[in-house]
Amino acid sequence: MLDIQLLRTNIDALAERLATRGFTLDKTTFQRLESERKTLQTRTQDLQASRNSLSKQVGMLKGRGEDAAPVMAQVATLKEELEANEVRLGDLLKELDAYLALLPNPPHASVPIGRSEADNVEIKRWGVPRIHDFVVKDHVDLGETIGQLDFATAAKITGTRFSLIKGQLARLHRVLAQFMLDTHTGQHGYTEVYAPYLVNAASLFGTGQLPKFEDDLFKILRAEAEPLYLIPTAEVPVTNIVRGEILAAEALPLKLVCHTPCFRSEAGSYGRDTRGMIRQHQFDKVELVQIVAAEASLAAHEELTGHAEQILEMLDLPYRRVALCSGDMGFSSAKTYDLEVWLPAQNAYREISSCSNFEDFQARRMQARYRNECGRTALLHTLNGSGLAVGRTLVAIMENFQNADGSITVPAVLRPYLGGLERIDTP
Repeated sequence: MLDIQLLRTNIDALAERLATRGFTLDKTTFQRLESERKTLQTRTQDLQASRNSLSKQVGMLKGRGEDAAPVMAQVATLKEELEANEVRLGDLLKELDAYLALLPNPPHASVPIGRSEADNVEIKRWGVPRIHDFVVKDHVDLGETIGQLDFATAAKITGTRFSLIKGQLARLHRVLAQFMLDTHTGQHGYTEVYAPYLVNAASLFGTGQLPKFEDDLFKILRAEAEPLYLIPTAEVPVTNIVRGEILAAEALPLKLVCHTPCFRSEAGSYGRDTRGMIRQHQFDKVELVQIVAAEASLAAHEELTGHAEQILEMLDLPYRRVALCSGDMGFSSAKTYDLEVWLPAQNAYREISSCSNFEDFQARRMQARYRNECGRTALLHTLNGSGLAVGRTLVAIMENFQNADGSITVPAVLRPYLGGLERIDTP
């Protein structure tokens, strides 16, 4: 959520920044609400002053034995107007909060200006795509050929955009998450967290999914309790650990890693990536979250992105880092890097991790603060990124490490997790 002072002090400058995201700021609505708020607050203050003055007169009149009834009637009238004003002011503040809740985060000054993914800027590349001396297959054909990836049965059980993985391939999927967790906790200084897969609306509001993106979520209705939602990412429960908290400065940075399934309805993605595991309703992800002081968030963003990159490098998967332009960033982000892994069957780089700095946008929604060295409270900065998406990493390994006979070579770094297994083939 934005600091309302940005709108009160320079709404035109804010509108220009948000326009680079393709968002049109409704200045008229804010100015109408703000004008009524000011009028109400001024009138309320005047009424309170008048009531206090008249109340003193009542005391003086009674002290002299004089009739105070006419003045008491004036006080009663003022009380009624004050109560009505307080009700309206409360409603008005709720309208302002609802207005603010739908405003996206302005892009950081270093974000490239653009309208779509075509305007994203490549920052770096790592690794050289392998040259295959045979016609490469995509992960769907590879998995079905070895009998360990079954989309038809998953569709029978549930529906489209689900997968059933079996045998050595399922084992590889499992150990990928273990390898990522071990690396992030053992080498990068993160603390592992096991978090709920269901969250309440307050948590989703805090990280920015609600109210704007409810259609992207799976909602669980309950007869006598508030609804819960399946998590779209571990970002939601892990970041909300600090909701409503005031951390000590010495507790920062807070670095957390969490492996969970993720659930997304993929509303608005009809017809996109319908084949295979690239875009599914259920998928596993290892999520990195950092909670830091404001002055540390830019450096933390580079660090966190580097941690995700190291997983790709250890797996020997070619990738590139891309800075998302202003028009392609997520609602809550101030700056985002996407990591895109090479998929030979698509002859393209595809997203495998998105690493974002939200600055104080989420913290303001969550009222997550810390006490600085001067003893004053300040809003935290929050960051997160995939370290990595497990299913997409499996896809990348299958396609990059495929052999002419349809088998898949296991990356060297994963072999100790698989009892020395070097190849995945037909059982």
